[in-house]
Amino acid sequence: MDSLLMNAFWSEVVGTAILILLGAGVVANVILPKTKGFNGGWLLINFGWGLAVFAGVFAAYKSGAHLNPAVTIGLYSADLPFATLTGPEGNITATIEPTVGNMFMYFGAELLGAFIGAVLAFLAYKKHFDQEAPAAIKLAVFSTGPEVRSYGWNVVTEFLATFVLVFFVVVSGKTPSGLGPLAVALIVVGIGASLGGPTGYAINPARDLGPRIAHFILPIKGKGSSDWGYSWVPIVGPLLGGVAAGLLGAAYS
Repeated sequence: MDSLLMNAFWSEVVGTAILILLGAGVVANVILPKTKGFNGGWLLINFGWGLAVFAGVFAAYKSGAHLNPAVTIGLYSADLPFATLTGPEGNITATIEPTVGNMFMYFGAELLGAFIGAVLAFLAYKKHFDQEAPAAIKLAVFSTGPEVRSYGWNVVTEFLATFVLVFFVVVSGKTPSGLGPLAVALIVVGIGASLGGPTGYAINPARDLGPRIAHFILPIKGKGSSDWGYSWVPIVGPLLGGVAAGLLGAAYS
């Protein structure tokens, strides 16, 4: 792996770790016992995740700040560069091309970063995880789950929510906007407020799978099942949504 791709790999790891540390952190603050933010509500979670995206995108600028396999596969489907690096005068110095090998490199970095971020969130709230709470509440800090379990319809929800995110990412590159990370953060807040109710809006396979693996491994008091039966939904739905958004975004004018 050359230095450009190595920098991109670690950029995605760091950015995704920050995303999950802050995202899982706001969920923990709202739903775990004896926290300052206990019962802070759904909108606090929405805004917390939006700001987590904002921070993660800035941290991962060297890789194009995908932070999400659905974004990566969307850019691949649209045949758009994974990252375009510029010099101090705004001239393009390097690009990371949308190849299959690069796509899987991004996937690995995002999954590793998500796992690390989940472990850090656990450490930040360790004493609150030690409190008595339903196992499902503790799992919800790490991964998503449906309010009404219907796998087919849960996939539809994740598909649609992810489509909105990735379509915006793809087409925003064709518009004269400098909003960048703030715009993506606000889109994430909007998706959570509008489409997050049925499944908890994973909209990111790494965001769900990495922390779910952490939940499975970590010594969490009274943690119960990691709900592997549902785990494929926040992988398949977002990936399909990302592909559809990339293909339509590439054709959109």
